[in-house]
Amino acid sequence: MTAPANALAPVKRTRIQAANQRRILAAALDLFSRFGFRGTTIDQIAERAAMSKSNLLYYFRSKDEIYRAVLQQTLDDWLQPLAALDPDGEPLAEIAAYIRRKVELSRTAPEASRLFATEILQGAPEIKAVLAGPLKRLVDDKAAIIRRWSAEGRLAPVDPHHLIFAIWATTQHYADFAVQVQAVLGKRRNGRQDYAAAADAITRLLIEGLRPRP
Repeated sequence: MTAPANALAPVKRTRIQAANQRRILAAALDLFSRFGFRGTTIDQIAERAAMSKSNLLYYFRSKDEIYRAVLQQTLDDWLQPLAALDPDGEPLAEIAAYIRRKVELSRTAPEASRLFATEILQGAPEIKAVLAGPLKRLVDDKAAIIRRWSAEGRLAPVDPHHLIFAIWATTQHYADFAVQVQAVLGKRRNGRQDYAAAADAITRLLIEGLRPRP
């Protein structure tokens, strides 16, 4: 028997359902980033999301499913600044903007960076296929753009993959090692001005190294 035309269409979420899913993922991100996957329970996530366990399980069938959804959301958010690198833009301006977007993410979403770092340190059991697939394709695509800019004399010669790694390392340091940064700077917490100063310093260092020499 032929299925109705709309039988296989994705089920559209209501605004309430979408809001509840966002609440669950936000609660799970906070807990996973602090206590890890093993140290977090479904009951804790439900309590943090201010909903019953049965209601939570209506949206996600298991803790594993929640964890994978949080990681996917994290990857989507953290790769957006790299995806925004414009091949037709002015190279130094594009890279400077990328650095600033990454520092801003470290300010506004540090839990996501810490969760991602923990997953990587554990061997990336949940996202290894993503790292070797979509992530690698995106990085290779943007590396090709940076390599072209260097070949055109618009950037100093640079290994584009290691440039991207350097940007990741320096910008995400302010999320992953926030406690260390606060201790060294003598701050109880890093404020907006501290992140702005970090963005200025990182941008100056990298952009000066990338500026074409006569």
